[in-house]
Amino acid sequence: MSYVAVGDSFTEGVGDPYPDGVFRGWADRLAEHLADHVGEVRYANLAVRGKLMRQIITDQLPVALDMAPDLVSLCAGGNDLLRPGGDPERMARVLDHAVGRLRSRGSEVILFTGVNVSTGYMRGGIGLFARYYMNVRAIADARGCLLVDQWSMRVLTDPRAWDADRLHMSSEGHRRLALRVAEVVGAPTGRRWDEPWPDREPVSWTQARREDLTWARESLAPWIGRRLTGRSSGDDVTAKRPELAPVVRGAVERPESESV
Repeated sequence: MSYVAVGDSFTEGVGDPYPDGVFRGWADRLAEHLADHVGEVRYANLAVRGKLMRQIITDQLPVALDMAPDLVSLCAGGNDLLRPGGDPERMARVLDHAVGRLRSRGSEVILFTGVNVSTGYMRGGIGLFARYYMNVRAIADARGCLLVDQWSMRVLTDPRAWDADRLHMSSEGHRRLALRVAEVVGAPTGRRWDEPWPDREPVSWTQARREDLTWARESLAPWIGRRLTGRSSGDDVTAKRPELAPVVRGAVERPESESV
């Protein structure tokens, strides 16, 4: 089978690096699970961090359509909603049109809701995200898509599911999500994505504030700086797997020429 992943940093795999620094992420992990399940998979990942909905639809969707894959995962809109003026209904209309094009070519499509993170800096905007995810559910229903409902995956609300930047999932978060996506597409792995997290020592108030300050300095401030100057974390980044290439069982086969 063939599988193409389309999207932004979530799908590129930011937060889950290979030893060489290239990001792995749930989509690479899913491709490996699919290879274990069906034996032969060709996989492309066109996702690039920082991309907005219009950039994903303009730059990545036509490439995916030309590949005519059996399966496409499409997740877009998160970066739009983190900016002023993000319109969930307008974005949903764009997403619906894109999904319609993929479905008309015969591709199975996976859509995603986001995680219900209603604490910290996300608290003020969670209602906007929830509106968008309700639209995503409706599109999945109307278009006959597979839906990965992260909103109901309470295991992903644990801080250990998130990277130090508090915006991208950690390696463990990506691992658990890949297991859930494999389950949704009918390629069960025999492993549990919802296994309870092990107990951990409580974090003191002082340590929590120290971590907050580190996050603000190393992650929040650079993010705000990019917004103010009109830059994106993906300005100089290209797709890590721009063409369909074989996946070997147990590991994604990446040409040495590929880079972040």
